Amino acid sequence: MSGNGAVNIAGYLSKIADSFKISADTDGDMIMLSGDSSLDIHRSKTVISALLASSETEDISPFMVDYLVALARQGKIDEFMNVKDEIFYITPTGNKITARTLGQKFYIDALERYPLVLASGPAGCGKTFLGVACAVKALKSRQVSRIILTRPAIEAGERLGFLPGDIEEKVDPYMRPIYDALQILLGREGFDRYYEKGIIEVSPLAFMRGRNLDDSFVLLDEAQNTTPEQMKMFLTRLGINCKACVAGDFTQVDLPKGGISGLRDAIRILRGVDDIAIVEMDNSDIVRNSLVKKIVEAYDRDDTKRE
Repeated sequence: MSGNGAVNIAGYLSKIADSFKISADTDGDMIMLSGDSSLDIHRSKTVISALLASSETEDISPFMVDYLVALARQGKIDEFMNVKDEIFYITPTGNKITARTLGQKFYIDALERYPLVLASGPAGCGKTFLGVACAVKALKSRQVSRIILTRPAIEAGERLGFLPGDIEEKVDPYMRPIYDALQILLGREGFDRYYEKGIIEVSPLAFMRGRNLDDSFVLLDEAQNTTPEQMKMFLTRLGINCKACVAGDFTQVDLPKGGISGLRDAIRILRGVDDIAIVEMDNSDIVRNSLVKKIVEAYDRDDTKRE
């Protein structure tokens, strides 16, 4: 193989070769692959070709290499390359929001096509940020007239009642990741303006009881920490022209021991129901610091040993 971008990926060749147990050597702008398995040579070639194509428009990262290796084993590199540069949203500062994995692409597509999406996945796969981005996009394109963002008020063993301050001060720590996402997507002034007008509402899940959510995009985040009763209450609030995203991470359930996650229960009950999409991302969709993926995998291995 040859190409002007060969120098840009030279530092990753040994990693790719080790992944497929082949040999990779360079001679100028030539890359030569050899090994006992023609399939593994072909997979390595698809990874290198994808990296060469990507290096023309972006910097190569260890995450990209690892992800392309995983896709090559599944035969899905071409599918990913066809969609990876599709721009989903542009922030006020000009940053382009795109799907960085196929799982993220399926998640975004589901949020745009279905009125209700139930999504699960480990930390770092973009559930909250992309869910908020879809809500902001729907608001700015006038598909809905308001955004409602909510979380159950339980996290790492703490409850709102044990925190000092009034209700706004109690809620703020739980909603900080959502505030951060909104400020990136709308700019600080844009977020403040929408928030002050009540167009964007952020509140604990308990405050949803008794409400009718019409003409809204509603995101229930950290949904793994809902009870089945809370989840049913939330889902039956959905009104006319309402889109809803319910997202959570089953590796970080903070419910009392033995408690059933409302998100897991809802996925079981609603799987196969028309107009409801279920998106299940995995460790390959983690786009945060590469160390996060290693940490999640280490905990998964430990959980397997314990079981």
